[in-house]
Amino acid sequence: MTDHDIFAALRARTVALLAELLPDLPGEAFARVQMEPPRDPSHGDMATNAALVVAKQARQAPPRLAAALAERLAALPEVESATPAGPGFVNLRLRDAFLLAQVPVILAEGERYGDGQAGAARRVDVEYVSANPTGPMHVGHCRGAVVGDALANLLAKAGWAVTKEYYVNDAGAQVQALGYAAYWRYLQALGTTMGEAEYAALVPGGLQYRGEYLILVGEALRVRFGDSLARRDDAHGFGMRDPGEWLDTVREFAVGRMMEMIREDLAALGVHQDVFVSEAALVRAGKLEQAEALLAGKGLIYRGVLEPPKGKTPEDWEPREQTLFRATQFGDEVDRPLRKSDGSGTYFANDIANHLHKIERGFAELVHVWGADHGGYVKRMQAAVAALSGGTVPLDVVLTQIVHVVKDGQPVRMSKRAGTYVTLRDLIDEVGRDAVRFTMLARKADAQMEFDLDKVVEQSRDNPVFYVQYAHARIRSVLRQAGDPPAGDLALATLDSLSEPAELALLRRLTTWPRIVEAAALAREPHRIAFFLHDLASDFHVLWNKGREDATLRFIRPDEPEATRARLALVAATGTVIRSGLAVMGVTPVEEMR
Repeated sequence: MTDHDIFAALRARTVALLAELLPDLPGEAFARVQMEPPRDPSHGDMATNAALVVAKQARQAPPRLAAALAERLAALPEVESATPAGPGFVNLRLRDAFLLAQVPVILAEGERYGDGQAGAARRVDVEYVSANPTGPMHVGHCRGAVVGDALANLLAKAGWAVTKEYYVNDAGAQVQALGYAAYWRYLQALGTTMGEAEYAALVPGGLQYRGEYLILVGEALRVRFGDSLARRDDAHGFGMRDPGEWLDTVREFAVGRMMEMIREDLAALGVHQDVFVSEAALVRAGKLEQAEALLAGKGLIYRGVLEPPKGKTPEDWEPREQTLFRATQFGDEVDRPLRKSDGSGTYFANDIANHLHKIERGFAELVHVWGADHGGYVKRMQAAVAALSGGTVPLDVVLTQIVHVVKDGQPVRMSKRAGTYVTLRDLIDEVGRDAVRFTMLARKADAQMEFDLDKVVEQSRDNPVFYVQYAHARIRSVLRQAGDPPAGDLALATLDSLSEPAELALLRRLTTWPRIVEAAALAREPHRIAFFLHDLASDFHVLWNKGREDATLRFIRPDEPEATRARLALVAATGTVIRSGLAVMGVTPVEEMR
């Protein structure tokens, strides 16, 4: 709860009044009391469920309790009216003077307005992107990167102590395949005459990565190692040596170069993570064995045989004894294997090691952003974290749906292994970082998205990026025209002249910002910030257009200095909140539209 959050303040007053009405109820009985903006603005400025959620414990009829509570709320100096509604709600309408008093609060707080304490400084690790380091980032990674980064910013604004983490998946078959692909480009850099098909026939599983981005890696290997990693070959000049002599070296070198490229791509997107954790390093450090021992000590590891997977019949499935984790004890559908037949850890086992590492670092909460194709993996990972932490560390997973890129009305195809996909850098070069970030947050993360390269740069109301930025540019234009008065001076303005319904509607929207921040953070839904900014921009544009139609509503009226100062204060407060919201989204506000 924060002093500038009028919803939190009115909730506190409501709880206090309810406690006076029901002195026999314990304090925890009021934990589910909420104060929210009503779905229908015609119902008022706020609505509370207070009577509804405590009526049963108080052994009173909800409507009757709501009427008694409404009577007391109506007597508060900031409340214009309080009306019982429905099965036990109370709708509040606030006095204009109380709302107007929030303008100097916003101006004094600046972009800190909306900062909250919902997180209570709890340490939270937000892991996002975490793409296999096998190539440049593509548009599929982009959405998760933006959603994760904005969510981390949002949690920080709402009072959590946030660490932004990238988990480097540098162990396993995909990275092994990268090593062979980089080696092929190395042989090419040496001038081998061997054909790609001939080389691919020597590679376990074939040559999987053919992107041109590996040409530079091959050249860098040649510069670093000369021809020492290759075999002299009379037929081709240079050929493959035994992989045991070079594979680890080439793989680590290639991963390092890929991570440099990924960091540059993320920086271009405005994403700067605090921590990069290597899966391979955790495996080498014995973290998997440590996690396994911890779970075994709790009786959660056993040797057993699983039922056939869904869609498999006993005829096309071979049962075998495996090392299993009792995931079903924590809500998963089946127990999960930890070891492969060769004794190495499964992908899931390595992820358990990763999460043990997070818990050991003292995080109170874990948040992941994954692609929707990992949806079936959520329950088992939550089960593992619950087991490792004794149920003390929650794991929230935000799933992001795929993005379809469209240009000139036609889909732009992606194919990572063929090297013909749309890279993140392509997207940024085409439309700009801010447009990419805002657009990726303009829909709920788990909804599929069509990213239209033409529409995101279109200057129209239908483009939310333009619409919000245009509002901020107009605000800056007004303030520059007025000589850019300091916020501290505007905070002293007399605001009684702000009585036009459109002015008050804009002000009401501004005062919901702290509540929006808290609600979005708790729900792990950063898209709510984009929605709020669009609504706020709409309210501002309405007021701007009214000033064009009616000269008495213009922001600057030289013949009315006090009214002008009041309107400039409202305009400046609106710009402050827009910048506060854009900062959460990682989008730079524009000073003017070009």
